[in-house]
Amino acid sequence: MRIRPFSTPGRFWRGNLHAHSNLSDGALNVVDVVEAYKRAGYDFLQVSDHFLGRFDWPIADTRKLRCNTFTTLIGAEIHAMGTSAGEYWHIVATGLPFDFRLAEPTESAPRLAERAREAGAFVAIAHPSWSQLTIEDGRSLGAAHAVEVYNHTCAVLTDRGDGFYLLDQLCNEDRRLMAVAGDDAHFHNGDLDAFGAYVMVKSETLEPESLLGALKAGEFYSSQGPRIYNVEVTKNEVRVECSPVHTIALVTSASSALSRVGRGLTQATIEFAEVAKWAWRDPPQVKWFRIVAIDGPRRRAWTNPIWVDALN
Repeated sequence: MRIRPFSTPGRFWRGNLHAHSNLSDGALNVVDVVEAYKRAGYDFLQVSDHFLGRFDWPIADTRKLRCNTFTTLIGAEIHAMGTSAGEYWHIVATGLPFDFRLAEPTESAPRLAERAREAGAFVAIAHPSWSQLTIEDGRSLGAAHAVEVYNHTCAVLTDRGDGFYLLDQLCNEDRRLMAVAGDDAHFHNGDLDAFGAYVMVKSETLEPESLLGALKAGEFYSSQGPRIYNVEVTKNEVRVECSPVHTIALVTSASSALSRVGRGLTQATIEFAEVAKWAWRDPPQVKWFRIVAIDGPRRRAWTNPIWVDALN
């Protein structure tokens, strides 16, 4: 069985869902942000400015900046108080309508996320490590489609870019969440916080509605550079094809995992029985697994969690 999105029709489009302009706290105007991503070879971008009263509630209108080879999605980073750390929630809402109702001062993050999802948005929990989110925080946001598992700005500026700790724990509680990566670029330090992570969305067209639908359906993987070309699963093994990397790993819902390591690996076959063999004890039943392709300390690609019961 070929695994989605690799088995579905269309092609992969490279995009970033998390970036800021001077409509909120970014350094560049909207046009320059979009042009920067066009020059960098991206296919689409969402300028996700902070949806807050202090910035006059911006939802960047980038529709006039679309062309045949590049498009934009409409959305924002929405906020509500408060996390377990007593700070703002940061939630990236992709596909948010321009008439989205302003957040009330007393509105909870779960309700705000629900409203965004009901309005048609793809909802992601942003930079959980930087926000110091707990598992209880993650549990509360039931409307989320995804967790931002890598945030480039947080990694570059504070070494708090990784969000897999939250995704994995929530998946182990049967939350069927997806994994997105993004830049959160602000351009205050040149482009050091840009072009470091992106989503590869499988869609038959570059139309915004098609990309948004593919995101909601999980037709994407995330990357810092490596490409994943195919994932196939049989009853006994997983087969992976990718661009040259030094490690292809199968990470599971248990602590056990297995890797193939070598120079210039472009494919690997991993048997499920091997995963159990390397466990310290009899491992719990594997609920899900994901593939990671690694080509250096800051160059990885990640599939969404693949649920075992969906394979039967």
